Amino acid sequence: MFTRNVRLMLASAAFVSMAAPAFALDGADVIGKLNAAYAGNGAKVEYDAVNVDGDTVTVTGAKIVTAVKAGAPDSAPYQPLPIGDVKMDGVKEDGKGGYVVDTVTLPDVNLANPKHTLKISDVEISELTIPGDTTGNTLDNFLFYKKASTGAMVVTEAGKEIASAESSSVTTQKRANNAGIDAQASVSNVKLDLANVGNPKTRDAVTKMGLTNVEGKIDMNANWEAATGKVNLQDLTFDFDNVGKLVVAYDMSGYTLDFAKAVQDAMKNAQASAKPEEAQQALGMSMLGLIQQLSLNAISIRFEDDSITKRALDYAASEQGTTAAELTQSLKAMAPLMLAQLNIPELQNQAATAINTYLDDPKSLLISATPAKPVPFPMIAGAAMGAPRTLPELLGLKIVAND
Repeated sequence: MFTRNVRLMLASAAFVSMAAPAFALDGADVIGKLNAAYAGNGAKVEYDAVNVDGDTVTVTGAKIVTAVKAGAPDSAPYQPLPIGDVKMDGVKEDGKGGYVVDTVTLPDVNLANPKHTLKISDVEISELTIPGDTTGNTLDNFLFYKKASTGAMVVTEAGKEIASAESSSVTTQKRANNAGIDAQASVSNVKLDLANVGNPKTRDAVTKMGLTNVEGKIDMNANWEAATGKVNLQDLTFDFDNVGKLVVAYDMSGYTLDFAKAVQDAMKNAQASAKPEEAQQALGMSMLGLIQQLSLNAISIRFEDDSITKRALDYAASEQGTTAAELTQSLKAMAPLMLAQLNIPELQNQAATAINTYLDDPKSLLISATPAKPVPFPMIAGAAMGAPRTLPELLGLKIVAND
């Protein structure tokens, strides 16, 4: 009986040892699938080694490399962006050739040049989905994550901190049946030290307007519909104390999965090309062609004043040896003359009225475009170049103050 049990144990051990590799994660395949999906950004991840321990995949010496050149065709290629060692915990096969990763932890960012440094801590991505097949045109064929976040971010200049944020995060959620995506983002407790910005004249202006230290936050809410390709940036808000709140919103259509796939394929082709200069030119032409598929539904830019306008008028008046009230009247008189250069009477009248109202009592200023029906981007460009007077009616342009 003892001999039989020993043989059974040995046989079981042998089976497990032989079967284990079949169930072990293939780290190289994980990164290969990641690169196949990431190629849509015109880049790839290179690394020194990849190690697997259970459901943890560790990539050492990771860096992001792109073959597309920066700027003009004759400019130098982008330099690889070093990342370091990346840890992927809770890696599981999704049964469709891809992978699901519970958490991706990246090393702290520490970039520097002779004058500036950038440090970002606690960089993490949660619930990352790596597709096994990138050839289709559903959300399942694209990289997706539910949350990306960082801790503190700090920028220094000549050893002095000039900008920082306490934390940042982006969260995304797929709608039922992959019908779309909802997204939110935030950057909290943003601080800007402008005491040493620019030349002495600029620094003097910053000091007198009370802008040496600025604090605020940045928030964003957006969604996307798969069927129509409608991208709705509900609000991108920059809210800074004692300055004001700037809110940007837009609604555009045509950004379908087919469009996204075409962009991805164009980026992949540029990445794979052995001739970077020609690849960039071809990429530019492809993007120009693709943009023709997009249409504008609405756009707005709104500024809500928090005392910065009065301080700016006081400073400008002191520089000119006059009073803020006199300067205000001068600006109101000059506005129609300056706007006349646009040669768009309808828009000129709206803008002049809004400027007068705002300068008398600075509260809010809104510029919006709400066309009666979606307007293709090429039509907007054509009107701007060939028939600018038609823009107000074409786009439903409005400029109002203190609404």
